[in-house]
Amino acid sequence: MSFDAKTFLRTLTEEPGVYRMIGEGEVVLYVGKAKNLKRRVSSYFQRTQLSPRIAIMVGQVVRVDTTATRSEAEALILENNLIKSLGPKYNILFRDDKSYPYIAISGDEFPQIFYHRGGFRKGVRYFGPFPNSWAVRDTLHLMQKIFRLRTCEDTTFSNRSRPCLLYQIQRCTGPCVGLIDKEAYAADVSLASLFLGGRHGDVVDDLSRRMQEASDRLAFEQAAAYRDQIRNLQAVLHKQFVESARDEDVDVLAAVERGGLVCVNLAMIRGGRHLGDRPLFPANAQGCAPLDALVAFVEQHYQDHPVPGRVLVNLDPAPVREALEAVVEGKVVVVAARYENERAWIGMAENNAGLALLVREQESSRGEQRLEALRDALQLAETPTRIECFDISHTMGEATVASCVVWDGTAMKKSEYRRYNIAGITPGDDYAAMRQALTRRYEKVAAGEGVRPDLILIDGGKGQMGVAREVLAELGLDITMFGVAKGESRKPGLEELVFPDGREPVHMRPDAPALHLIQEIRDEAHRFAITGHRARRAKARNTSRLEDIAGVGPTRRRKLLAAFGGLDGVRDATVEDLCRVDGINRHLAEQIYNALR
Repeated sequence: MSFDAKTFLRTLTEEPGVYRMIGEGEVVLYVGKAKNLKRRVSSYFQRTQLSPRIAIMVGQVVRVDTTATRSEAEALILENNLIKSLGPKYNILFRDDKSYPYIAISGDEFPQIFYHRGGFRKGVRYFGPFPNSWAVRDTLHLMQKIFRLRTCEDTTFSNRSRPCLLYQIQRCTGPCVGLIDKEAYAADVSLASLFLGGRHGDVVDDLSRRMQEASDRLAFEQAAAYRDQIRNLQAVLHKQFVESARDEDVDVLAAVERGGLVCVNLAMIRGGRHLGDRPLFPANAQGCAPLDALVAFVEQHYQDHPVPGRVLVNLDPAPVREALEAVVEGKVVVVAARYENERAWIGMAENNAGLALLVREQESSRGEQRLEALRDALQLAETPTRIECFDISHTMGEATVASCVVWDGTAMKKSEYRRYNIAGITPGDDYAAMRQALTRRYEKVAAGEGVRPDLILIDGGKGQMGVAREVLAELGLDITMFGVAKGESRKPGLEELVFPDGREPVHMRPDAPALHLIQEIRDEAHRFAITGHRARRAKARNTSRLEDIAGVGPTRRRKLLAAFGGLDGVRDATVEDLCRVDGINRHLAEQIYNALR
């Protein structure tokens, strides 16, 4: 059925709101917001200079739904919610597998400084975001070197009886054993907070004042320590200012298009320091202009992250500024490069975007070649794009974990990885564990809720394949699958492919591209399973092993942890060591020693 645009446009309101382009079969094609619904929606059907991508979308529209709101700000929130829930085909979407990392300082009596990724907690101060994890770790290393704040967990901190190695190498002031008082430590925390907030000049001034005061008191060793702090700080600032002589916060955004693919590169300047770059690739962006991708990025990114003092862009700043002001409801500084250092930043961002595009193109080409090789090797009717792989990990049946990893098109898709904690089976029964994992994964697919893979890969031989065949049959699913069994010597390159229909296993050449793809996916499933298993096992041992020992109550447990600096120390202690703890006799020491082995 054709869409009567003229009749519909006459009914539209001029209020702000959200519009939804609907195609055949009630498929949502696009969701957008508008200050004036009538003017914005009319532009799609009255303009003759639409981009090819938008023209194709408009040709598929059979209905337009609108929702009027009280303000453009409300329209922005509603648009964002609808895009997340509906996933429209023609909206440019920036999805990131991981949240941005931060540096956090706790609110304890002697605060801890630590790496953080995820939700925020009350009472903790967060500094960032940083573009990547190495930028955070580099900054944390710097903070330890200059301000010497503790990085240890609270359990370790509260159970120390002597200073650790970090104190010995002058990376911590030893608050755990009272080697620095609360006031002096709080002063160091204050300086670290100023530094992380970009106020480097204030930090240098404060350290200089302390050095002078110590010198006036004839406390020359203390004055020398402040002098060394200042030198270390100045050396770092000189190294990392990247042409900037000001303590400024800037986000540098460069959108670059190459071969129909768009990359938006985000570079973060904080306190004059260039913290690094992060290239991002939008989904649903085939044929979109770089400026459209840039506008979409600022609308989505700054919903969740603070806007710095300036945003520097490589394209026309006006539409970017307009989009960003709608997000933050106020004036923002969005400019093109004007000075030499700004042009250098933009040049670096554009170059990094170009390099990221080149890598993506090479990965895409390589991925397509390997998928085609896999199709030919397995004699599949079509080239698979989505492959899911399963593996089981445990230690003699303890803390069994199953993993499911996803290869989607050209690369591993980590945002869709899943782990399954296996329970209610005989310890060590890999077949039962595989059955439980596959059932939990595909019962939703059978109900029409999950994403159906083109190919299932099982890390295992005939037994695991038999279980997988039974599970899919019970769920009424017909999905191609095969297993990867390790060769006799379990060496890479000697694997054999096992099929559920009973045909002879297939051996591939060690240098076959299809085998390399299978190995990459299988190894990632193994890595993901074993890290989950280790975390589950460590959690179980760290939280319950002492509590499970008869005769070790809260008082004795507290004495043990204090005497050996935590559970690891108790675990490493001999029976004689344990006997020296007040309240622990030899019989109980032997019980503790045997329980923790």
